[in-house]
Amino acid sequence: MGAGEGREYRIAVIPGDGIGVEVIPEGLRALDRLAATSGGRFGFVYESFPWGSHYYMETGRMMDPDGLERLKAFDAIYFGAVGWPAVPDHISLWGLRLAICQGFDQYACVRPVRLLPGVPSPLRDATPERIDWVVVRENSEGEYAGIGGRNLGSRGPDREVALQTALFTAQGCERIIRYAFELARTRKRRKVTSVTKSNAQQYAMTLWDETFERVRKEYPDVETVVTTVFSEEQGRTRITATVSYPSTEVRDILKAQGMTAIVVTHDQHEAFAMADEIGVMRDGRIQQWDSAYNLYHTPANRFVADFVGEGVFLPGTVLNSHQVETEIGILDGPAPAGCTRGSRVEVLLRPDDISHDDASPLLGQVCKKAFRGADILYTLRLENGGSVLSLVPSHHNHAIGERIGIRLTIDHVISFPRD
Repeated sequence: MGAGEGREYRIAVIPGDGIGVEVIPEGLRALDRLAATSGGRFGFVYESFPWGSHYYMETGRMMDPDGLERLKAFDAIYFGAVGWPAVPDHISLWGLRLAICQGFDQYACVRPVRLLPGVPSPLRDATPERIDWVVVRENSEGEYAGIGGRNLGSRGPDREVALQTALFTAQGCERIIRYAFELARTRKRRKVTSVTKSNAQQYAMTLWDETFERVRKEYPDVETVVTTVFSEEQGRTRITATVSYPSTEVRDILKAQGMTAIVVTHDQHEAFAMADEIGVMRDGRIQQWDSAYNLYHTPANRFVADFVGEGVFLPGTVLNSHQVETEIGILDGPAPAGCTRGSRVEVLLRPDDISHDDASPLLGQVCKKAFRGADILYTLRLENGGSVLSLVPSHHNHAIGERIGIRLTIDHVISFPRD
């Protein structure tokens, strides 16, 4: 922009991977339109950087070694997305986005949640005025501090030790909590909800809770709510639920209208967390259960079974009213209603129905693996070409292509007639 004209902002553009490459150009069009309608008060100049997973596959690094130094010269960074199947997530995340966040101490992750005008909502009486909140999350400490390591690898692949430490500092807690309160003061509804796991994480999370309690006294004009992330075991099914500000806000909106709270979601964990009863809609009809446990153990059909988590269906043949034969053995359990000897069925196997057992003659070849907290979820190819899932403690770290012994630990057979 020429002398005497408005301010010119320099923007570093990093499309990154996947959808980022698609949405960034449209965002730039919106920025240009904004500048064009500003009456000359401001404008934008862009410089694009090719960093991301494809850059990593070409160069062995997610960004250039002097990337942070080059980014310092810009007024803002317009970032798309990061992550690609060919690059492990921890490499793509730590090599680019978290490298930028840590390098510039970008401690506040701010995520607005809004219902835009003209966009219909499945919630009754939902309006843009009611669906309008902001999720504020600490972005530089906790697990994002990157403190930890792996050692003792010489003991063997199943004896290595890994540590991942979450860092909480009083200063880090206070500044993000104050950020949330200051943001709340700019909004029509002044309310801050704090969500922690201090019942289990008795050191770090209690520091957060104590800091929140101290800081909120300085903001008597802001309403506060303190709630907890919780996890519970029901039978053999682990139900992990996060009670978050958006869900409680939706519930408040519905109850304020004198209605029973109904949460419409594709997330089974959210449904389990909030619902007194659970209903799954299919073909215009709702099927209802009084608990997550019963939903898991008595799904009405394959569609409902798919809703309640990861699993695979194996073909089977009914031997009698209480036995079904499959390619991995004979299972003791009731056959579907109306099925007689010789009927073809599908048997649902969950990851925790298959256990690791080196002494078992039944073998599966590891063709895929994914970390699930303290466990690894293996996709195993059977000798005849079928596949099963198995949830195995992470100290049994098997390589892709390795053949491992497995055994059935299923104690509740779920099967459906084959179409």
